[in-house]
Amino acid sequence: MATLSPLLKQATPVLAARGEGCYLYAEDGTRYLDFTAGIGVTSTGHCHPRVVEAAQQQVATLIHGQYTTVMHRPLLRLAERLGDVLPAGLDSLFFMNSGSESVEAALRLARHATGRPNVVVFHGSFHGRTFGAASMTTSGLKFRAGFSPLMGGVAVAPFPTAFRYGWDEDTATEFALRELDYLLNTVTAPQETAAFIVEPVLGEGGYIPATPGFLQGLRERADRHGILLIVDEVQTGWGRTGTYWGHEHFGVMPDILVSAKGLASGFPLSLIAAREELMAKAWPGSQGGTYGGNAVACAAALATVDVIEDEKLVDNAAAMGAELFTGLQRLASDHPGIGDVRGLGLMVGCEFVTADGEPDAATAQRAQAAAHENGLLLLMCGAWGNVVRMIPPLIVSPAQVQEGLEAWERALRSATAG
Repeated sequence: MATLSPLLKQATPVLAARGEGCYLYAEDGTRYLDFTAGIGVTSTGHCHPRVVEAAQQQVATLIHGQYTTVMHRPLLRLAERLGDVLPAGLDSLFFMNSGSESVEAALRLARHATGRPNVVVFHGSFHGRTFGAASMTTSGLKFRAGFSPLMGGVAVAPFPTAFRYGWDEDTATEFALRELDYLLNTVTAPQETAAFIVEPVLGEGGYIPATPGFLQGLRERADRHGILLIVDEVQTGWGRTGTYWGHEHFGVMPDILVSAKGLASGFPLSLIAAREELMAKAWPGSQGGTYGGNAVACAAALATVDVIEDEKLVDNAAAMGAELFTGLQRLASDHPGIGDVRGLGLMVGCEFVTADGEPDAATAQRAQAAAHENGLLLLMCGAWGNVVRMIPPLIVSPAQVQEGLEAWERALRSATAG
C-alpha cells in the first residue's frame, strides 16, 4: 500500500469531508470556521453555488482542451472578462496552473524582454517552491535549503519590516530604499537588472504590508533604470486586501502582474498580465503548458469574478477586514505577548514575541492549536513561525468575524494560561 510522503505535515488534524461558505466540516461532523481559505484560495467560500454550477456544466461539456493544440471558449471568455478587472493597460494574458509557475513565467518574460540576467527580490519574500521561484524566496529556509546551488542572478534587498527593525515605517522605508540603491551599485548593475519582484504584502514572510513610499520608490527606480516592476499578487489579488489588487493601496502600476490563488475559488489556475507590446517580447515557444488554462478552471474563474462583482466582495473584504483588525488589536492589548497586529483587508497577522521582544514561536503555535480546539482554523507564517495569520473567505459576515474573534480570545487565554 502506498502512503503520502511523511514530509506533508498538516497545520491541523482535521479530516475534511465537505465545505460550505466559511465553514469546513470534518468527517466526524465537527464544524470549523475556516480562516485559512485554503491559504487564500477559496475567495468566494467553499463550494459557492454559482462556482459549483459553472464547473459542473463545464465538466459535462469539455474538461481538457489543451490550449496550444486547440482553443476553447471558456479561456477566451475569461481573458475578455478579466479586461474589466485587471489594471489598465495590462491587456495581454498567459495562463498557467500555480503561483510558482506564474512567477517563473514572469521572470522568463522579464529576462527575454530586457536581455538582462538579474532580478532583485526582497527579504521575507515568498514566490514559490519550484526551482527558480524558490531561488527568489527568502521567507524561510524550508523553501530553499538543502538543494543548492540555487538559480543564479538573484539579489536580495531589504523589505521595510518596521516591527522587526524596531523603527517607524518612514525610517524602515528610507533604509530599504537606501540599501536598494547600494545593492544596485555593488551587486547587480542597473543595466544588468531585468526586474524587481515584490509582494504588496509579504505572505509567508509574516503578513507585512509594504509602504507607499517603498513601492513608489521601486517604481521610480525601475523607470529610471529601465527595470521592470513585477508585482506578485498571488495572495493579495482578487479583493483579498480590500482593494481588487493589493498594489492599489500604494499608488503604483506594475509592468507585470502575477496572480493565482483566489482566481478560481479552489481550481488550479494562475496567470501573468502585461502590456501586449511587453508580452510580445517573450521568445516564440517560451509560453505553454499541458494543463494551463484548463476549461473547468476557466469556467470556475469566470463565475468567481462575477460573484466578486455581484456580491460586492471587495467592499466586504475592506469592511470585514477593518472589523477583524480592530478586534484583534483589542485582544492584543490584553495579551502583551502579541507584539504586533498588521495586515490589509482580510489578510491579518498577529506576531508573538517574548517579554524581551524575541520571536515566540512556542506561544504562537499553542494559540493556533488552541484555536482549532475552539473551532477556528488558522495558519502560521513568518521566518520564526511566530505569526498567526487569518485569511477568511471574502464572503465572511460580521457574525462570522465576531465568532472568529471569540474563538481567538478563548485560544489566547488557553495558550497563555499559567
